[in-house]
Amino acid sequence: MCKPPSHVLDLGPWLLWRRKLRPGKGEGFVQGGPQRSGSGCPFPSVPAVLGVLSSSCRAELLCPPALPSGRCQATRMLLADQGQTWKEDVVTLDTWMKGDLKATCLYGQLPKFTDGAFTLYQSNAILRYLGRKHGLYGKDDQERALLDMANDGVEDLRNKYLVLIYQNYDEGKDKYVKDLPAQLKPFETLLKQNQGGKAFIVGDQISFVDYNLLDLLLIHQTLAPGCLDTFPLLSAYVARLSSRPNLKAFLASPQHTGLPINGNGKQ
Repeated sequence: MCKPPSHVLDLGPWLLWRRKLRPGKGEGFVQGGPQRSGSGCPFPSVPAVLGVLSSSCRAELLCPPALPSGRCQATRMLLADQGQTWKEDVVTLDTWMKGDLKATCLYGQLPKFTDGAFTLYQSNAILRYLGRKHGLYGKDDQERALLDMANDGVEDLRNKYLVLIYQNYDEGKDKYVKDLPAQLKPFETLLKQNQGGKAFIVGDQISFVDYNLLDLLLIHQTLAPGCLDTFPLLSAYVARLSSRPNLKAFLASPQHTGLPINGNGKQ
């Protein structure tokens, strides 16, 4: 049975996700495109369609085509894998450039997340909030500290990737790919230190960092196919996480496969 939506998020520069639940009826709405059911949960994509998934869960999806997935994917992966549904409102670039919406955002940027009356900005703050809410933030203070450290490492590499994509792609790609093994090695080391790489990045339960790292590794496999060939633990990690039923369904859905990774078409 599809669970009622528990979240609405603003993910990526032109996406707003909001929570909307009809009290007492268990009906939630997801905007984003044709629904795809994985374990009974809809994945928004393109273009507009209304579908009834079950007697207790209706998904309404509306989304212009060709929006970049950007910072959306790690949070989408988390929600999908945890069996959540969400409402995703799309903000077009034209609307955003008018400035009215931007003026209402705390830092003048998206993502924006709403859970009932609670509003949150910043993609990693959103991931951490969802991690705490769904028990995806380690079992003790030491695990949580290691998760924070690992997530900082993910963000360091993601920022280097974004500089390449948006500022130096044509001239810098070869060097970036050449240097990539040194950037990936710490994650291989973390996996090795945790049950010989047979579990997650930290501990024996999936965490918000695993979704963030998986997204980062997948986009690097697009940038540099074979980049994980010399990292057997990372390769097995990507395969293991990608085979989780809800996550596998999401990764095969248009919400993952039908969106460009970056806003400038480079990947």
